[in-house]
Amino acid sequence: MSVLRVLHLVGSAVSDFYCDLSRLYAQDCLENTANSALYEFHIAYVSPDRTWRFPTSLDRSAIAAANPMSLAGAVQVLTDLKIDVTIPQMFCIPGMTQYRSLFDLLSIPYVGNPAELMALVADKARTKAVVAAAGVSVPLGEIVRAGDRTLIDFPVVLKPLNGDNSIGVTFVKDAADYDAALQKALTHSDEVLVEKFIELGREVRCGIIVKAGELICLPLEEYALNAETMPIRSYADKLKQNDDGSLGYAAKDSTKSWIVDISDSATERVWDMARKSHIALGCRDYSLFDFRIDPQGKPWFLEAGLYCSFAQKSVLSAMTKASGTSLDSFFESMLQNALHR
Repeated sequence: MSVLRVLHLVGSAVSDFYCDLSRLYAQDCLENTANSALYEFHIAYVSPDRTWRFPTSLDRSAIAAANPMSLAGAVQVLTDLKIDVTIPQMFCIPGMTQYRSLFDLLSIPYVGNPAELMALVADKARTKAVVAAAGVSVPLGEIVRAGDRTLIDFPVVLKPLNGDNSIGVTFVKDAADYDAALQKALTHSDEVLVEKFIELGREVRCGIIVKAGELICLPLEEYALNAETMPIRSYADKLKQNDDGSLGYAAKDSTKSWIVDISDSATERVWDMARKSHIALGCRDYSLFDFRIDPQGKPWFLEAGLYCSFAQKSVLSAMTKASGTSLDSFFESMLQNALHR
């Protein structure tokens, strides 16, 4: 078996925040999937000024030492490297769309969902419309802009329409807090999704991986919430800023999130909704969805997160591990999916 030349596409064309987020997950992946007998890893790093670098590692010093180049120069390097398959590790909108399209143009296969689908799911309202048409329950919602009121009865949740990692998301209990929440969301997006708040029963994520063309639903991950003190998940529950200014994972332990036993009564209901969502959206390789389960046990679709960094701390990695599949096996199977397309 020949060694695969695997490119990790890292960084951001938008901001230092997304660069740090990308580096955080990509570094975890590099450290935990390296196998010189199987893979030859390469790194392409994109900066907010749209220059490319090909560093030897993701250390800041290695990135700074790498030669910055234009897109044309980067395409020549990618051609010379004869990359077999790419792992997209960019989380900004251009990174999830335009840069994936570039690899389509270069005929370099990449793991995960295609650019056009990533563009769709970046818009939370359109994503909800697609899955709702397939019979998936979604909260009542509407799009508002600066100065708009909402017609939805309080309480509601305000979300930047194309935000990620719960940035700018606010639970609004009554009209008195609406304007401040709208202004907060508008700092991250020109349009804001207002959703009817689903009373808390439980909140879970459901992952699906594709194996030999079959959809394999993974054990759910549940998050600790409290109806009074923590009705929704926030940015602080996902990421934190370290003392040196870099991003880190928010502390994860069994009191904050846990894998749900597949015999749990909620599992089959959520799996059914997740399968419908995966098929309706046209996902490939894998998918990941957030669901709110109301006090009556009904799952409601919240959003799709159709990316995986293959970091040990990634949700899909934890779910596959809980299902009995190692990160190494998961990583290799997804590479093979991409190579066989």
